[in-house]
Amino acid sequence: MTRILLLGGTTEAGLLARAIAEAGLPGIYSYAGRTEAPLDQPIHMRVGGFGGVEGLCAYLKAEAISHVIDATHPFAAQMSGNAVAACTATGTPLLALERAPWVAGEGDRWSHVADIPAAVAALSGPPRRVFLAIGRQHLDPFASQPQHRYLLRLVDAPTGPLTLPDAEVIVARGPFDVAGDTALLRQHQTEVIVAKNAGGKGAVAKIAAARALGLPVLMIDRPRLPKRQVVTSVKAAMDWLHHTARLGV
Repeated sequence: MTRILLLGGTTEAGLLARAIAEAGLPGIYSYAGRTEAPLDQPIHMRVGGFGGVEGLCAYLKAEAISHVIDATHPFAAQMSGNAVAACTATGTPLLALERAPWVAGEGDRWSHVADIPAAVAALSGPPRRVFLAIGRQHLDPFASQPQHRYLLRLVDAPTGPLTLPDAEVIVARGPFDVAGDTALLRQHQTEVIVAKNAGGKGAVAKIAAARALGLPVLMIDRPRLPKRQVVTSVKAAMDWLHHTARLGV
């Protein structure tokens, strides 16, 4: 019997959850629990971690999961790695639904960095106005560059004081548009943007706005993940589900 565990939190995961529901397939949408008010989904939802690889293995067995689709954020490296390990250990078919990364085009002023520590190091120097567009999970390391004025855009308001000494928070949930992000960057006199190469359409507006304004972008490259089967569209993910189900995989 087909029973799908969808590791979500992205726009693509929501679209896939809808397709799973419309196909009449039983599925569970799992949120990591980092967002205080996750969006409702058309299939059963759970919120929270699994307890590492061992916990995920136990969950797959207890819930009789037949297929796992990893549609987490491209930077959710630990969860994606755990999924590979748990599915390998339990013999559960695994597919990753992964959005293509952004690619620099004409007019872009990108400097690539490998990870968060490299982005922090790249901000050494005189004070600047920095749009730190990386979410709330990795803000603390930037406190070691306190000379800057930081602009933060978060899905949820901070629950406690920020470690950044000079920061303004905007609470908003995407997708965003280019006109709005261009106005935002102008209003705050932004001089440099720090962004993860998340790909997709929901957050690309800030990249297009930076291009229009001629602003430099510190682009954090995606983490390397274990080898796994990857598709880039909801249709391809559904085709995989139907194909493996027919084969009894």
